[in-house]
This record gives sequence, C-alpha cells and structure tokens, in this order.
Amino acid sequence: MDEPPLSEFLAYLDSEAGLARNTILAYRTDLTHFVHHLSGLELTPSEIRGPAPILSFLAAERNRGQNPSSIARALSAIRMFLRFLLAEGLQPSDPTADLPTPKKWQRLPGTLGPEVVEKLLSAPNKTTLLGCRDIALLETLYASGLRVSECIHLRPGDIHPDLGILRCLGKGSKERIVPVGARALGALDRYSKKARPRLLGKKTSPWLFLSRTGRLLTRDMVWRIVRKYAQIIQLLPLPSPHTLRHAFATHLLSNGADLRSVQEMLGHADVSTTQIYTHVDANRLKSFHRQFHPRASGLPDPPGEPAPKESPEPLED
Repeated sequence: MDEPPLSEFLAYLDSEAGLARNTILAYRTDLTHFVHHLSGLELTPSEIRGPAPILSFLAAERNRGQNPSSIARALSAIRMFLRFLLAEGLQPSDPTADLPTPKKWQRLPGTLGPEVVEKLLSAPNKTTLLGCRDIALLETLYASGLRVSECIHLRPGDIHPDLGILRCLGKGSKERIVPVGARALGALDRYSKKARPRLLGKKTSPWLFLSRTGRLLTRDMVWRIVRKYAQIIQLLPLPSPHTLRHAFATHLLSNGADLRSVQEMLGHADVSTTQIYTHVDANRLKSFHRQFHPRASGLPDPPGEPAPKESPEPLED
C-alpha cells in the first residue's frame, strides 16, 4: 500500500463511508492485491485508462481460485476506489463504467448432519480448562447460529439464561436477540464459573470468550479450535466455524422452522440469503426420495453437498 491515493481511500472508508469493519478489511486486502497486480503491469491506479487492467486482475483472481462472490466484492472495491480517484481529480473518467458485475453463482453451503455435530461438540475434554471453554464456544456457535465475529465479541452480560436468549451485535452494529438451548446455556454456565475466571487471572476483560492468556479470541483462533476437534473425530473435509452456522439454519428448517424466523435469528437483511438453506435441505429430501420411492429407480444421483471451504472468507453471510 505504497501509493498515497490508496492510503487516503482506505482512510476515507474508515472515517466516512459507513461500511462494516469486516467489509473495510476485505476491501483493503482486495485493493492491496489489485495494486500489486498493477505494479506487474507497470501501472499505478491513477494511470488506468480503460477496463483491460481491471479485467486482467479479475481473471488472475479467478485463476488463483477465488470464488465469484469474492471476485464481485473485489470489483466493488475497485469501482469505489477508482471513483474516489475520479472525484479527487486523479482520473479523467471512470474505467469501470462499462464493466458488468460478475454474476454470483449460487453455491450451497457445506453443512453437517445432527449426528456429526453431536460428535464434534462432544470432542473437547470437559475436565480441562480449555476444553471447558471450547465446549461452551462450540455449543454457542451451533445453538445460536452466530457469525464468528459476533460470537467472539459476546460479553458476559449478553447471555440471559433466565430468558433462554443471548444478545449480539451483527452487521452494521444491529442488535438482535437469539434463543439459546439448555445445553449451550449449561456449557456457558460451567465455563463462566469455572474456566473463565482462571483464564482471566488478575486481568480484566469485557469479552466472554478468552484465549489461554486471557485475551480476546480471534477469528483465526476459533477456526483452529473447530479444525482441532474435527481432526480428533476424523471429520473430513475439515469444516470451518461457519459450517456450524450453516448446520444451525439447515437443522431448524429441516425440523419445520419457518424461513422468516430463521432469517431473523441469522441476522440476514434479505430473506433470499436465507433461502439457500432450503436448497440444502431439498438435496437431502431428494436423496430420501430416490432411496425409498418405488418409482425413483434410475434417476440420477442428487448433487452432493459441497465440502466446507478450507480457508475463512473475509466476509460472512
């Protein structure tokens, strides 16, 4: 990020654009890659005069395995950046004006069956300090469907066991209330009384979930925790923490929850984002139909559920 306009644009995003913090971090990564790509073409962002360098970058992103949603987000970041340069008088025109937004292929989220989730949640050793914490963490992720960023920023006062709910701040700092089951509340109670004070020691922290040194858990730490227990139960491909959010939604819909309620619990602004979980369940129903219906023989196998991603997405749905 040596180019001053990029530094100024990122400062603008941070102070004036009103974007979510995770979006700003993702845009920073996308634009850093973009500027690096341009340097290989012996260009700076201010020297772009047409769409060719942008299309070259998007193709390179595709070749390195980026999915369509990530490529669309990168193009969005580039559009904003180059229009910022235009407003600042550093561009004579908008090179992205005639570029269409890439169509986002619908990708069914990887999920886990109830029996597999049960094995995963039973994997931590509840007699150890970190095992007690990890049980509470995994139970909370599955019981509430929270995004990882929402879960690690829970505070002790956000849990209301008497009401069976928790309160969290979602995207755009929007508060929502999510029901929590008895098993998760029990695990949280044990962690809060037995493990958290010992992790905290003489320190103070506003956060519920703490690292072994008494600090805030990071998203990467949660990722490693989930992978650790998936490896213990020999679960392949390895799931991500977000897979528990997918399982939460899919299992609710499988057992008769209505779509709008699940949307509210997940914190989705648009119900179309939640509807993808109905397609996951439809694949499972097709499998049962093919197996048991007398006239289903000879039909092609329903598409399998894709494997969970091996690396965390910068943005969460």
